[in-house]
Amino acid sequence: MRIDALLREARARLDGGEAELLLAHVLGHSPAWLFAHGDDTADDALQAEFRRLVDRRVAGEPVAYLVGRRGFWTFDLDVGPATLIPRPETELLVELVLERLPPGAVDVADLGTGSGAIALAVAKERPAARVVATDASADALSVARCNAARLGLDRVRFLLGDWYAPLAGAQFDLIASNPPYIAEGDPHLARGDLRHEPPTALASGVDGLDAIRILAAGARAHLRRGGWLLVEHGFDQGEAVRALLAGAGLRDVSTARDLEDRDRVTLGRAP
Repeated sequence: MRIDALLREARARLDGGEAELLLAHVLGHSPAWLFAHGDDTADDALQAEFRRLVDRRVAGEPVAYLVGRRGFWTFDLDVGPATLIPRPETELLVELVLERLPPGAVDVADLGTGSGAIALAVAKERPAARVVATDASADALSVARCNAARLGLDRVRFLLGDWYAPLAGAQFDLIASNPPYIAEGDPHLARGDLRHEPPTALASGVDGLDAIRILAAGARAHLRRGGWLLVEHGFDQGEAVRALLAGAGLRDVSTARDLEDRDRVTLGRAP
């Protein structure tokens, strides 16, 4: 069957961009290649594999899990059911981190690293930074370590444990986190890609703020003088998160907005 015919068949069931990504994955080429080779043919085995992926996507499985990879920052990350799928919004958090890091040797912690997105982006852009990444999931850390090795960023240290627990008494110039921040019972958890992502990476207490409370409460013990805490959160949580950071004794607390002009990252610094 011709490539262009396979795409037409899939587009009747899926978003066109998703169909292209899945077919490009099966064929081992880029989506752009498909358009230059529409009159090429796929054998029966490739057609069957592609249709299986289309069926799984129609049933709700995330494209990132089906192809095993998602683009973030300037690289691709391996992802799977043990990790949250990196979102473009988290690139704002990386930008804010980089703006606040001086050149040279600094200590940075990424808490709840998942696939390693934040830690690896910082390590790539700041080669002299000493980056530590923690996660309570051994499976997630395995994915993050593989990403670090594939990207040649294996100087990042990965530690197993919940939030600050693996850090012992260590202090940092900056701590960043994209923690779970959806309220338990939120109906969005039963919709779309969220149905397939790890619940512990998505929801955090009845108001979604339990993890952020932990991050705020432990910040001063783990930040050097003038060090920053930056936390990603939901669009309607800016006021509450600012109050948590200020209540924990952080100064210069503010919230940055994403490209859709929604509250997205709140930050504060140790006195």
